[in-house]
Amino acid sequence: MTAVSHTLPLDVPLKQDASIIGLVGLAHASSHFGHLLLPPLFPVFMTEFGLSFSQLGALMSVFFVVSGLGQASAGFVVDKLGARPLLFLALGLFALAASLASTVTGYGGLMVVAALAGLANATFHPVDFTILNQRVSAPRLGHAFSAHGLTGNLGWALAPVFFAGITALSSWRTAYVAAALLYVAVLTLMWFNREKLLTHAVQHAPDTPAEHSMAFMKLPVVWWCFGFFLLSTMTLAVVQSFSVSILKAMHGISFESATFTLTAYMLCGAVGMFVGGFLASKSRHSDRVVAASMLAAAILLAVCGTGFFGATWTMVVLAATGFAVGIGGPSRDMMIKKATPKGATGRVYGLVYSGLDTGFAISPVLFGAFMDRGWFGATLLGAAATLLLSVVAALGVGQRTQR
Repeated sequence: MTAVSHTLPLDVPLKQDASIIGLVGLAHASSHFGHLLLPPLFPVFMTEFGLSFSQLGALMSVFFVVSGLGQASAGFVVDKLGARPLLFLALGLFALAASLASTVTGYGGLMVVAALAGLANATFHPVDFTILNQRVSAPRLGHAFSAHGLTGNLGWALAPVFFAGITALSSWRTAYVAAALLYVAVLTLMWFNREKLLTHAVQHAPDTPAEHSMAFMKLPVVWWCFGFFLLSTMTLAVVQSFSVSILKAMHGISFESATFTLTAYMLCGAVGMFVGGFLASKSRHSDRVVAASMLAAAILLAVCGTGFFGATWTMVVLAATGFAVGIGGPSRDMMIKKATPKGATGRVYGLVYSGLDTGFAISPVLFGAFMDRGWFGATLLGAAATLLLSVVAALGVGQRTQR
């Protein structure tokens, strides 16, 4: 039962590492941009097709259910075929989804777009981390994970501006044509740099039993990693889905100011990830860095839930919460790397990151019930409590990795 390992020398030129990190970062930004392929235009769909909030919410549930199931499976394919083919396929599927979105005439078409985009999104985390772990030198992996998280946040930040801007200038159908062309441009760039994205498929000795490929699922640490992603993402989903409505309801903040606060949260998260890259590169205890940052974020979020600081300071503290979460991002990815058995990178990252999709699918339903009852502060307090549970999960990962 032997897996072939491919280790880079420690003196890899900075330019080589930087180019690979940049390409993978662009791919990750593209996947996060795809998360918001539909939501920025929900108000348009309500008017155009007469849809309800429940119907629109179901579109995102389809996206994340398909993505989660696909992500858990994609890791096996990445380990068997290498990451590059699935990266090209995913970008092509996103281009196809955006093209289809420009032609939809009703709710059924939007459902197909959501499912297709979810399938496209499914491959990115096992693909990205397989490329980074195989192609970036070890001393720069912390910075690579930092750039990976940062570009994801920038992808989230770009999508609303992109779709709202082009829709205002032309039409929502034109916006989707432009999105499709954007994905084609990214795919073209990746194709011309394909040699930098080449990874090795996992090779096992001929006498390796078939069940070996599933052996990683018996490791408790893998499921602790999954639990961490599920819990921490549930909190992020609350902020993304409900923070604007909560700020308006609790403090009478305008829609524009509340939306700006959400954008500030994402941008502060990106800055936090940049800073966190240096911590991830130097710290031996990734789990403790993650736990400390999530604990700080949980406290800040709970303060927002009390409404104690009033409108202005609540907006400031909520944005600062993004910075605290962002600091832990690179160490989180390093924590998963340390817990991953050799030769199982794609499979482990696929399963563990499917916890992210699961959290995004569950959280709006659970905390949406709080919102329907007018429990706005309790929604933030509940999200803070969930984030505290992720602290326990992170420390659990660290303990089981040491064993």
